[in-house]
Amino acid sequence: MVESWIGPLEAGDPEAAWDLFIERYRRLIFGAIRRYTGEPDDVMDVFARVCEALRENDFTRLRRCAAQADPSRPLSTWIVAVVYNLTIDWFRHRDGRPRLSAIAATLPRLRQRIFEYVFLEQRSHVEAYELLCSRDGASLSFGEFLKELSATYGAATAGRRGRVSAELAPPPPDNPDAPIDPAVLAEQQALLARALEALPPDDRLAVQLYVVDEMPAEQVARALGYPNTKTVYNRVYRALAAIRAHLTQAGIRGGDL
Repeated sequence: MVESWIGPLEAGDPEAAWDLFIERYRRLIFGAIRRYTGEPDDVMDVFARVCEALRENDFTRLRRCAAQADPSRPLSTWIVAVVYNLTIDWFRHRDGRPRLSAIAATLPRLRQRIFEYVFLEQRSHVEAYELLCSRDGASLSFGEFLKELSATYGAATAGRRGRVSAELAPPPPDNPDAPIDPAVLAEQQALLARALEALPPDDRLAVQLYVVDEMPAEQVARALGYPNTKTVYNRVYRALAAIRAHLTQAGIRGGDL
């Protein structure tokens, strides 16, 4: 489908192009933002930041998008991805260490340190475990650490900012009761990341929205321009099958992750 705003942009009238763009995609942008916050003030502030970012440097992002536009692929895929990144960045800069540390203040000391390493310093789980043992003198097995880590995630991701807090750290462990060698865990996480990166961009975003963000299939279909929910299910199922095949080739079973 031809985008009406591209013509004015290429003809040297970026303001007219912007009016057409925002008129068409305003609802999609607001919907994507509301996946991460229901606070009206936050929604409006993030929306303003998204608009600002799209207009920056003489509409550089929109010009790049227009140059790569493919009429056979929905622009909504690109928009949702951009809004996703800008929303998380906005909360990261707005909340920062002081506000997020208010969450840690309610935790036991060990979980406070886990929170600081994983959420604030952006350490991997393996790095956090090694620092707890070497820097803080903690004496616990990696399996015990995973239990504490899961409890920390539970506290940090509760409440209205839970989804945003979760985005500021690596995914929580799936099975905290199973002791896993740190080196093995790190290798498995790297293999999973490579499997995700190997997916086509549209399929990767579908997995992100439907599986990770738990967006209803109807909303995913609208956001990505799919004709119906069946397309969402088929895309996600195919993507997950590809990930499983990739991991199986590497010798990793589903229960190992």
